[in-house]
Amino acid sequence: MLNNLKENKLHIFVAVLVIMCFALIRSFETELFYDPFLKYFKDDFTNLPFPQFDSRKLFFGLFFRYFLNSILSLLLIYILFKNQDILKFSLFVYLFFLVILLGLFFIILEFFPNASWLLFYVRRFIIQPILVLLFIPGFYYQLQKTKK
Repeated sequence: MLNNLKENKLHIFVAVLVIMCFALIRSFETELFYDPFLKYFKDDFTNLPFPQFDSRKLFFGLFFRYFLNSILSLLLIYILFKNQDILKFSLFVYLFFLVILLGLFFIILEFFPNASWLLFYVRRFIIQPILVLLFIPGFYYQLQKTKK
């Protein structure tokens, strides 16, 4: 096992670096991204109307954050599994969810002003790297099943 760690120290270093980048994105979210919903969801938002926002700036802020998290997630998946098919599948799923989640986010904002909890969870999937937390154990399990 110690030899395995020595052989993969670059991969371990890159994986730790990617995780630190996730933490930096979260730490500097107010400086990096336009998102008036950061403060809104920190308060008791259930009975509050949505805050005023610039739709274009909000779209690009959410898109940029999703893009950064996706690139880091894909890099982590590639480092952990070193499999082109898994990487291609993950890329497709990330692109699919980008379209679905951003579309849902703005549909909820426009047509469902009382759906603050729904908006909270859709936004959570956009701004947090939740998919990678689902993919890593899923891909690991799938690779273990195919080895047997």
